[in-house]
Amino acid sequence: MEFQDMAFNPFANTNWNLAHNRQLNLGHQAVVMGILNITPDSFSDGGSFMAPKAAIAAARAMVEEGARIIDIGGESTRPGAVAIDAETEKRRVLPVIRTIARESNIIISVDTYRAETAKAAISEGAHIINDVWGLQKDPEMAQTVADMRAGLVVMHTGRERNVLDDPFDDQTLFLNRSLDIAKKAGISKNAIVLDPGIGFAKDMKINLALMNGLKKLHRFGYPLLIGTSRKRFLGTITGHENASARDAATSATSVIARMNGAAIFRVHNVAINNDALQVADALLHANGKINDRHNQQL
Repeated sequence: MEFQDMAFNPFANTNWNLAHNRQLNLGHQAVVMGILNITPDSFSDGGSFMAPKAAIAAARAMVEEGARIIDIGGESTRPGAVAIDAETEKRRVLPVIRTIARESNIIISVDTYRAETAKAAISEGAHIINDVWGLQKDPEMAQTVADMRAGLVVMHTGRERNVLDDPFDDQTLFLNRSLDIAKKAGISKNAIVLDPGIGFAKDMKINLALMNGLKKLHRFGYPLLIGTSRKRFLGTITGHENASARDAATSATSVIARMNGAAIFRVHNVAINNDALQVADALLHANGKINDRHNQQL
């Protein structure tokens, strides 16, 4: 797959096509995606939202704090987490997706690499599939996304494979493979967002290199999602062993990524990141990166 023109403008208005005939405008304004883990063992909030009532209340709170997407996951992706089967995953996430879709107009993402779960989630009202294996784990996933006309987050990972020494060469290798899979399945280009997979089989040096060189990934020609929230490298930098104490550090990375052109920010603490990103957008506006028309809420 050839790279897009280097003139790709990450702050221009771009329509992200989602399931159920929804669209989300990206680029002109930072978009916060709130994390809702329906798991007993996630590294930060495992066990907090296992009861559907607690999960739904948390989703409502995140919407009030400024989240425009709720990302719901039923299996922990932390290193060493115990894998579950599709039935367990669906049992955890589907009641929450069903209720949120019925009670709210919020855009719903499901964090899964399983086509079976993806299909069920979209059928219950979800709009986006967030695949941490970039369509390369379940061979049925790409066709499922295409058939359901869902939005798609294609994430890079270094897990379970040999990686190249240069992190940007490895991003190119992995993401080109994922984009080829998406194209062959008939997934629309306007349905795809890329995620460099901060923290997924990456040490602090690589994570910082990706953050510092994020602009290099615009050559793909797709909007970028960044997920640094409460991750271990932030604890190493700040000395905070408790993941929930890393929200200020997370907001710093959100601002850095926004200034480098990221569009979507997947976070645990919506309020602090939303505030930080509003400041970043104001600065981008003042610098002429975002014009008056695009700076309005769409």
